[in-house]
Amino acid sequence: MSESTAAGASMQSPRTPVSWPAPVAAGPVIGRVSVPGSKSITNRALLLAAISDGPSTVTNVLAARDTSLMIGALESLGATFANVGQSRMHVTPISKGRQIGSVAIDCGLAGTVMRFVPAITGLVAGSVTLDGDAAARRRPMTALISALQQAGIAVTSKGECLPITIEATGAIAGGNISIDASTSSQFVSALLLAGATYDSGITLTHTGTTLPSLPHIEMSIAMLREHGVAVIESRTDQWQWGVAPSAIGAINRTIEPDLSNALPFIAASVVTAGSTTVNDWPTQTTQPGQLALPILEAMGCTLALAPADGAHQLTVTGPERIHSVDVDMSAMGELVPTIAAICFFADGPSRLRGISHIRGHETDRIAALIDIAERIGAVCRDVDGDLIIEPLHHTQLRAASDGPTVTIPTYDDHRLATAGAIIGLRRAHVLVENIATTGKTMPDFPAMWESLVSAR
Repeated sequence: MSESTAAGASMQSPRTPVSWPAPVAAGPVIGRVSVPGSKSITNRALLLAAISDGPSTVTNVLAARDTSLMIGALESLGATFANVGQSRMHVTPISKGRQIGSVAIDCGLAGTVMRFVPAITGLVAGSVTLDGDAAARRRPMTALISALQQAGIAVTSKGECLPITIEATGAIAGGNISIDASTSSQFVSALLLAGATYDSGITLTHTGTTLPSLPHIEMSIAMLREHGVAVIESRTDQWQWGVAPSAIGAINRTIEPDLSNALPFIAASVVTAGSTTVNDWPTQTTQPGQLALPILEAMGCTLALAPADGAHQLTVTGPERIHSVDVDMSAMGELVPTIAAICFFADGPSRLRGISHIRGHETDRIAALIDIAERIGAVCRDVDGDLIIEPLHHTQLRAASDGPTVTIPTYDDHRLATAGAIIGLRRAHVLVENIATTGKTMPDFPAMWESLVSAR
């Protein structure tokens, strides 16, 4: 048994990447992993610390590209971050009204940076331009831009995406805001996380017919309440949230392991009838990764959660035969590439429902998965925002062992890169394009993966 640890929509890739030979499993994958802190919680924690009423310390901070971009953005607005030990960071908040002149913020491809930071930029005074990678300039921003303008923030853009420029005055009016967040829950989280700092707070109404990734909104609300911020939520005909103006209390926080990043390692045991143990699995969490557990059970996996050294460990044992599933994944779009990769090896067609919003993630993930399926000999179909997956036949896998090399494109999307690694366990001669894109949330993924797969 091996232990692995880590420190830390266009269909065209913008660079010429280096391909990574995905290791093939010689038998059942059996091992143990410790994954780094949650990206979603880390970036929320850093932002809240930066707009709180005093200094604080955040522990188990994820060291990855998305979190570095968040730190850089908040430093541009006047917050300071000091490492005070391994994975621990001391944060001194932004001085509200501070003159910052003209600054440029690099959002990379981090949705939490390009959506969350604009909502607090008006707390300082100056001209702030936010831009990012080429793929970031295709991610939707229109709904957020409109909402920020309703809150009294002067935002200009040349189109519906980045770059945007904010002429910040040192104060944000707030008040009644309407938004259609059907394409991303991050729009709602951005306004909720910032709302208490607005002069009138906010009353936020979602006007759309669907609201994807609700667990991420629940995560934002839970974290705000831990900072002493009251959030009132209601739903009659529409979702609505209210946040009164108040101080955001400074608290010290420890970040949970990233459950979505744990899922590919679990998938390794699922597709090889092995067993993977994940250390420090929380018994209560708002992370969407937790929602994968019932899906894994429906696929035939055995799950065991046991106390271990003051925390818990989750052990998932894969079945001899993976059952197909029909599941609503509207609340957990970030898990779709991993679950789809498992479904390629199921005993029949699977249907992943309610995922049309993932077309606006790092890339168009539905189109990308359809492309990947075609390359490996499986079939995916997009039916009204659902993904229907026809699995690989066992004869295709045997033929693939002596067949041609297949390159899995990742489109700079870390979830597609890890999905390619899962496919490579069972389908020989798989090259994953630009595996370095996993550095967005898990910089040591290739080494962790190879260590887990090679353990016997």
